[in-house]
Amino acid sequence: MKVLILGAAGQIGKLVTNDLLEQTDYNLVLYGRNVTSRLTVTDSARVRLVNGDFKNREALTAAMQDVNAIYLNDMNDAEGVATIVAVMKEKKVKRIIVASILGIYNEVPGEFGKWNEKMVGAGHIKEAAEHVKLVEIPDFDYTILRLTWLYNKSANRKYELTQKGEPFKGAQVTREAVSQLIVDILEDASGKYVKKSLGVGEPNTNFDKPSFY
Repeated sequence: MKVLILGAAGQIGKLVTNDLLEQTDYNLVLYGRNVTSRLTVTDSARVRLVNGDFKNREALTAAMQDVNAIYLNDMNDAEGVATIVAVMKEKKVKRIIVASILGIYNEVPGEFGKWNEKMVGAGHIKEAAEHVKLVEIPDFDYTILRLTWLYNKSANRKYELTQKGEPFKGAQVTREAVSQLIVDILEDASGKYVKKSLGVGEPNTNFDKPSFY
């Protein structure tokens, strides 16, 4: 399998790269701005670097050559997401996992839901919901990851998932756990993650706000 990581120089992008190299035999294409100078390749036989932003159709087209699945690390730019979607259709790539934020379905209950909306802003949450709709389409085998508040702890890879329509669980989750989830989704052959929007939190963290705030 060949996996394209869009936004490979981000924190989660780097973790996913390392985890896929260690836990699978997949080949990787790492895409992002100036990645050839920002990233160090440890396995040149399995990794290809492509420089470009999410609006660069030519670079995206080159990056998607013979790709089986995509992980999109950043959905903040609607034009960029739309360009990625257009190139996916052109290159006939159907499988995509995307990182978004919690709250896009008004699914976060209680005090934490109020705190999250105050911190993120209702406008930004609405924008994120619109951007998700660009990939949440019948043409794609998508998995939407609605991530709660992130922190780093290398030894903690525990995650808890909620389905679309269920109340969100978890005020925090480690980036390492998110990376492990992405690997688990890519390795799953059952199809249970396909065409799903998943809330991603850490077990037993139903706090009013993250513990690091």
